[in-house]
Amino acid sequence: MSLGLAMRTGLGLAVVGLACFPAQTSWSAPVRVMSLDQCADQYVLALSPEAEVRLSPRADDPDAYMREAAKDYRRIRPTLEAAVAFRPDVVVRYWGGDMRLLSRLEADGVTVATIADSQDFEGIRQNIRNVSQALGAEARGDDLIRQMDAKLQASQGAGQGHSATYLTASGFTAGPETLIDSVLRAAGFRNGTRATGYQPLGLERALLRPPMLFVRGFFEQRMADWRGTGRHPVLKKLMQKRTVADLPAATLTCPAWFAADAVETLAKAGQ
Repeated sequence: MSLGLAMRTGLGLAVVGLACFPAQTSWSAPVRVMSLDQCADQYVLALSPEAEVRLSPRADDPDAYMREAAKDYRRIRPTLEAAVAFRPDVVVRYWGGDMRLLSRLEADGVTVATIADSQDFEGIRQNIRNVSQALGAEARGDDLIRQMDAKLQASQGAGQGHSATYLTASGFTAGPETLIDSVLRAAGFRNGTRATGYQPLGLERALLRPPMLFVRGFFEQRMADWRGTGRHPVLKKLMQKRTVADLPAATLTCPAWFAADAVETLAKAGQ
């Protein structure tokens, strides 16, 4: 048999196997849950830890918020063939999985809960509600929202309206219409970056108009972006005595409830 024929035959068997998935319409809690990326891992671990879970290969990376809990679960690649073998009731994703896999899952009655790329905490609340409903874990979702809102409430006004500029180790900053902007404002700071979205800060820009304060992200990852603009000696000197807080990478990688932990860290440092 030729390699091409073998691949087509294998794919055909995979599709047939997926078509045999039992259609699921309602349940109190899913039996099998498949996560397609690191962000989805966090939601699954928090909302459905008792299910038969398969996490993504990056579930216990250093920048995963629930990396310790992830060590007790098996990993799975986000592929159609892996889904056929596991036969999930619910699939949770942020960006993981290709269109072939996703369309096949939906066509065969598998619930796919997608985490939206939220720019604010109301978007995060909606993400929690959507995923918790898909997992039959509404009570746990409500608890996560209450915990998040309590941290936001306690952090209000801590920055006293001071201007602060976010900077990553790679040299990027974040303006309005980003979750980072919402984090800064929730802690009582004004965003020193005015242009919308994510963009390079730039050495020249930083030197000509030095930010009043810096809020740093991803700097604890020593092996990542070790030659990034954010680690330049000139910027390093500029940030001395101007850095309010270092936000843990694990609180910044996903539009989830733990973004409130970043708010809390920033608020405590700014008091």
